[in-house]
Amino acid sequence: MAAPDSDSKPFFSLDSYHVSEELGFILPDPLVELPPYYQPWMDIALRVPELVDSHKLRFHINEMPLLSSQFLQKHRELRLAHLALSVMTMGYVWQEGENKHSRGVSMLPHNLAVPYWEVSQRLGLPPILTHADAVLANWKKKDPEGPFDMENLGLLFSLPGGDSVRGFFMVTLLVELAAVPALRNIPVVINGVRCGDTEAVATALDAVCQSLQDMTDALKLMQVYVEPSVFYGIMRIYLSGWKDNPCMPKGLVYEGVRAEPMEFSGGSAAQSSLLHCFDELLGVKHEAKSGAFLTRMRNYMPPAHRQLIQDISSQPSLKSFVQQQASERLHRAFQHCVTKLLALRGYHINVVSRFITVPAARARQLRHQRQELEAEMISRAPAALEERGTGGSGIMTFLKTVRDQTKDALLPEMSKDMKPHS
Repeated sequence: MAAPDSDSKPFFSLDSYHVSEELGFILPDPLVELPPYYQPWMDIALRVPELVDSHKLRFHINEMPLLSSQFLQKHRELRLAHLALSVMTMGYVWQEGENKHSRGVSMLPHNLAVPYWEVSQRLGLPPILTHADAVLANWKKKDPEGPFDMENLGLLFSLPGGDSVRGFFMVTLLVELAAVPALRNIPVVINGVRCGDTEAVATALDAVCQSLQDMTDALKLMQVYVEPSVFYGIMRIYLSGWKDNPCMPKGLVYEGVRAEPMEFSGGSAAQSSLLHCFDELLGVKHEAKSGAFLTRMRNYMPPAHRQLIQDISSQPSLKSFVQQQASERLHRAFQHCVTKLLALRGYHINVVSRFITVPAARARQLRHQRQELEAEMISRAPAALEERGTGGSGIMTFLKTVRDQTKDALLPEMSKDMKPHS
């Protein structure tokens, strides 16, 4: 590889972005216990599904002591605390679903809200359950020496929905893991572009391409480990937030923090830093409404990951570099990357159709027919959220727009031959 010019920027690396060489954006070795002072939080957070089921979670949280966050010192302690407080918050707000007058609650009690706000401020995360909590920091190995796979992975904290909750979060974790080789090759691509090393860039793009395929393959495990009627009828409400949500049009008051209600979006795949990084690397541009939503989702990421996306976006354009080179291999490697990203987004649309669009149509039908268990489960889902993702977006319109804008990143001479997945 050619040496950079003396006046060029230093080599780009992942060292300062809290990205693990082995696990990417996944938090390595999450703690499973907080200091003993915080045991009242852990005692409740670990029981959220059963306490929601018995309608006793709000009672237990209301009786919980107000604890100071000052004894949380290390990053992993703060991440575990944020996860525990997040799970309690989602259970507290949605304990009764959208039943009766209780479409969620309007206020989070101060003994939960105040420490939650403090921990969130220290981490640079919002006070709501995020992808960084539920997926990146919510895992443990059953056998510490065993493999990183579905059989050997468990959740630290769960939400109502049984085995499908574990399946949903763990499959998403495996998608993150599949992306690690691609993340490791982003600096190789950037530095190769700076040095004019077409061979290095092409080889790195081949690795990115393979990772994108592996991510799609991992995502296919959703249909094995997650039951659509459970996701739609039970889980989805507990992942929903209080922004762009008709169930909570005014947001949520965090008692003791601020008198006015605040609005935060629920968990969303758009909060994963992965596709943001690939979009910036490959020059995928998202316009208008979809672009604004994706940009806002960056506020739900750990600050270091958000900064990485921003810094990738400020590098010399890979697409321009590819177009300026006479290398057919480089052109092909770039096209394959965009094609694989397009296929991943296409498959994600299929997943969302299976887990939201189809059950939504079935729910509308069953509300008239009232058929047994499936009817009972699916029709429990909040009617107001039928066409929305957990992040609050109009889900299918958003995903199809994002997919189609990915297609625009293809090099001009080939884009006319490419058809997005339906």
